[in-house]
Formats: sequence, C-alpha cells, structure tokens
Amino acid sequence: MVSRPKGGRDDRVCVAQIGAAHGLKGKVRLRSFTQEPTDFATYGPLETEDGTRHLDIEEARFTKDHFVVSFEGVDDRNAAEALRNVNLYVAREKLPAVAEDDTFYHADLVGLSAVTRDKSAFGEVIAVQNFGAGDILEIRRGDGSVLMLPFTESAVPEIDLASGTIVVDPPADSPESEKAPN
Repeated sequence: MVSRPKGGRDDRVCVAQIGAAHGLKGKVRLRSFTQEPTDFATYGPLETEDGTRHLDIEEARFTKDHFVVSFEGVDDRNAAEALRNVNLYVAREKLPAVAEDDTFYHADLVGLSAVTRDKSAFGEVIAVQNFGAGDILEIRRGDGSVLMLPFTESAVPEIDLASGTIVVDPPADSPESEKAPN
C-alpha cells in the first residue's frame, strides 16, 4: 500500500517498503515502488515515514521478486527486524517530473475527494494498491465502508489535482453504484 505519510505531509513520496530481515548481518528484504525498480537506490538517503531516521544504502541486489538491502548502521538481525514494514520516502523534488498528463504519483491521488459524474460526494481516496494486475484505488465512503475501484479510464474518467477531486464511475453491477451517494 502506498499512502501519504502520517500528518498529511505531501512533499515526500513513498518509494519502498522494508520487509523481513534477511540473514544475520542486518540485511532486509525490500519492495520498490518506483517505476524503474532500482531507482529507489539512486535518490540518496531514504527517510522513514515518521521522519526521525534517514537510511543510507550500502548495498542493494535483486533476488527473485524483491531486493536484499543493507543500510549503514544496521548491522545485525535484531536491528533489521526492527525495520520490518517501514515505508521509505524521498523528497518529491528528487524525483523526475511527471511529463504525461495521464501519469501520476500515487501520493498525488491519496487524499483526493471522489465524486460521481454528477458531482455527488462519493468518498476519499485512502490508498493505491497494486496486486499485480494494475493499480486499484481504495476509496473510503462516508459510511466508513471501503470500495476497491480499478484505476482505469472508464472507472476514473477525470482527475483534477488542482481542485483535489477525481470523478469515479463504479461498474453498473457494483453494489456501490446502487447506493445513494454519501
């Protein structure tokens, strides 16, 4: 899951997440969220979600479906285990500019208000997921329920970052399309 850092700061973008410890010498498994998977290692120190720690990469190598990474100062399995599930961020200005109109950083989408085509309130984007078949927007409805909506042009026909809204069009056979807007 990629989301805004706690506290609503949006001047950073989540580029990776640390997984389980790997071995006894402080290495960790890491999942990259960058378009080019190796790019997470090119932005300099990575910042933890709470902003209290900066991690410098000593070594990173790809194995099967993840990276194995060692960070400066993380020298044993206990220190590596303490980092499990930590999201890592970089300052937005370190990232390449988005050149295409229909391309977005996930962090730009989280927090947007979702409205229907007739501009009725629908909910708020709380996360962007990708389970391997494409991006999915996770939208919290006004009643607290959560809807997973494919991030496709038909399901999300309009995105207006300036106004902070996206237009959603849930599939007609979806139970969400039959509910009154919240």
